[in-house]
Amino acid sequence: MGFVLFLMAALWGLGWLMKAPLKARLVMIGLLYAAVVLTNLVLPEGAELRGATGGDVRPWLVLGGLVALGFGYGVLVRRLRRRSIPEPLDPSAPDSLREAELNRYARHIVLREIGGAGQKRLKAARVLVVGAGGLGSPVLLYLAAAGVGTIGVIDDDRVDGSNLQRQVIHRDEMIGTPKVFSAQRAMEALNPFITVRPYHRRLEADSAAALFDDYDLILDGTDNFDTRYLVNRAAVAAGKPLISGAITQWEGQISLYHPASGAPCFECVFPERPAPGLAPACAEAGVIGPLPGVIGTMMVLEAIKEITGAGTGLRGRLLIHDGLDAESRVIRATRRADCACCAAVTARPAPVQT
Repeated sequence: MGFVLFLMAALWGLGWLMKAPLKARLVMIGLLYAAVVLTNLVLPEGAELRGATGGDVRPWLVLGGLVALGFGYGVLVRRLRRRSIPEPLDPSAPDSLREAELNRYARHIVLREIGGAGQKRLKAARVLVVGAGGLGSPVLLYLAAAGVGTIGVIDDDRVDGSNLQRQVIHRDEMIGTPKVFSAQRAMEALNPFITVRPYHRRLEADSAAALFDDYDLILDGTDNFDTRYLVNRAAVAAGKPLISGAITQWEGQISLYHPASGAPCFECVFPERPAPGLAPACAEAGVIGPLPGVIGTMMVLEAIKEITGAGTGLRGRLLIHDGLDAESRVIRATRRADCACCAAVTARPAPVQT
């Protein structure tokens, strides 16, 4: 048996010296192995040639099985590695990523669920954020950091000193500046590869439709029910998915509303405004500073999943987070047949991500 193994090693070395292709060297070794196994199976015991090749086929079969297992493992590893490597990006494509962007978004691109294709979808996406306050601050920063190509932000408020306890996108020197311009400055400083569209005005019913038509996804971080209902109705009318978050004191909630894909709209879940005093604004009830960061970053996580098609989102589910007791729970949310906002909307199949 030792002589045969030596002969196999000699054939491999000779092939390497002659620069024979790897496949040719493997074929030579395989043919020799097959000849040895066949010799030990066909020739009778005591035959000289069988004795020279070990005299017993079982060690050769064990050796062959071990080599086959090793080869199969290597093939599996290579396939898994190929699946994890992002697809090549075409530099000539309009949504291609420059070298600096490839480095910036490398931790996204190596994720199998996102990859190069998902990062290109983020770059091509247009997301509108309503509100640049507590929730809007982390939302805008993380959308910018994630490489969302076009980010709109609408808010008519100005930065106030009382905002800075939680609205981390703004700085002390920006007090008195319109929030949308303060946010634009911070976002562009964080990522020069994005486009920021600031709208320093209040969202109005007569202009919401035209504004929403320019975007693929709407994120609502406002702090009053009148604006939330307005945002919801405009999103439903435009057929755009809406990710809406809300916070008060120690608690927050988030869901993705999109009747066109079978999910409820905001009014399905909250058909009536709460009674006075039941849902006071943060200025009245207070809010713990990090809570907007918790809910706001969850909103961006859901936005990234919605844009790239990764994972399971909160479509038709309401996530409620209790920061005081460190608990989160998810409850099912369904459409209401008598909803005043979306009852007439016909659900269509969700688009397939390619």
